[in-house]
Amino acid sequence: MTDTPPVTDIPYDSLKPKLSGQRILLIGGAGFIGHNLALGLSAMGAEVAIADNLMVNSLIENSFESKRDLVQRQAYQHFLLSRFELLREAGVRLINCDARHLADLGRVFEDVRPTKVVHLAAIASAVDAKKEPGLTFDLQLITLRNALELVRPRIDAINQVMFLSSSTVYGDFEGDTVDETTFPRPEGIYANAKFMGERLVRTYRTQYGVGTTVIRPSALYGERCISRRVSQAFVENALTGKPLLLEGGGDGRLDFTYIEDLVQGMVRALALHDAPEKSSTYNITFGNARTIAELAAIVKDVVPGAILEERPRAMDKPIRGTLSIERASRELGFKPDWPLETGYRRYCEWYVDAWERAKRQLERN
Repeated sequence: MTDTPPVTDIPYDSLKPKLSGQRILLIGGAGFIGHNLALGLSAMGAEVAIADNLMVNSLIENSFESKRDLVQRQAYQHFLLSRFELLREAGVRLINCDARHLADLGRVFEDVRPTKVVHLAAIASAVDAKKEPGLTFDLQLITLRNALELVRPRIDAINQVMFLSSSTVYGDFEGDTVDETTFPRPEGIYANAKFMGERLVRTYRTQYGVGTTVIRPSALYGERCISRRVSQAFVENALTGKPLLLEGGGDGRLDFTYIEDLVQGMVRALALHDAPEKSSTYNITFGNARTIAELAAIVKDVVPGAILEERPRAMDKPIRGTLSIERASRELGFKPDWPLETGYRRYCEWYVDAWERAKRQLERN
C-alpha cells in the first residue's frame, strides 16, 4: 500500500491535473492581482476568463489624468498594455463586463460556464475607498451579490467561489501576530466592505451549500502594479526626487508579500478545494512582518539618491504585524519563496529599468 503524502509535501507542479480543464472566471480580474493570478492559472492548464469593465486604474483614466507626470504616464501605460499582452499570449479571455449589473454578468456566466469563480472586484486602496464609499460598496459588494446569485442555481457545476479579502479586516493588531481564528475588528470603509463580503460568502455557504474560500493577503508588491501601494510609492518617489516618508522613524510593520507568493497560495487553494461544500479562510502572505524602514533601506540601496525623511506618526495609523500562514502551510502546502531582501529588490530593479525605458520612449517621441 502506498502512503498518501501530507499536503505540505505536494509539489506545486503536481497540482496541474487538478486544474487542467477547469473553467475559472475571475470577476474584476484585469487588475494587478487578477492578471497575475490569471497567468498563474493558465500556466497550470486551467481555462481562464476575466470579466472586467476596466474602470479602476484603467488605461483611459491613466491617459487622461492631468496630474500625471509624463514619465509616470508613459510607464503606467506600458504596465497596463503589458498586462493585456501577457494575458493574450497566455490564451486568457478578457470580457468587457460591468459586474454591478446582474444581466451583464449573467451573460458572461452563460458564455464561460465556469466551474470555479474568483471575486476580485474592488477599489484597491483604502484611501481611495474612504473618498468614494458608494463606489466601494458597488464594486466590492454589489458585484459579489450578483456573483453569488448566479452561482447559487449552478452549485452542481460550480464547485468553488473564492473571495479576495484583506488583512485589514483584522483591524489594529493586539499582538505581533494574528491568525484566522483572531476575531476581526475592521475599521474604515475598505476593511468593513471586505469583512461584509466575507460574511456574505459564508452565508451563501451555510444557506445554499456554495463551496467557498476566503483569501487574506497583505502589503502586496510586484511588477505592473499602478495602485500606489507604499512599496510602489517608495521606489517611484526615489526615482523622481521625492522623499520617502518614514512616520515614527519607519518603525511601522507590515507583512510585505510578493505577488508571486500570493498567486502560488491562491492557485493551491483553488486546486486543493476537493469538496463543493468545503469552506476555508487562509492568510496568504510571507508570514513575517518587516518595518517600513527596512523597505526604504532596500530602495536606498537600489536608488542611492533616494531621500529618507522622518515624520511624526499619524495618530490614526493602523497597527499591523505578521499574519500567521501556519494553516495555509499545513492544509495547502503553501511556502512563500520571496523574502523582502530578494523579492522587493527584484521588484525595485525592475521598476528602475521600466522607468528608464519610459524616459527613453518619451525622448524618442
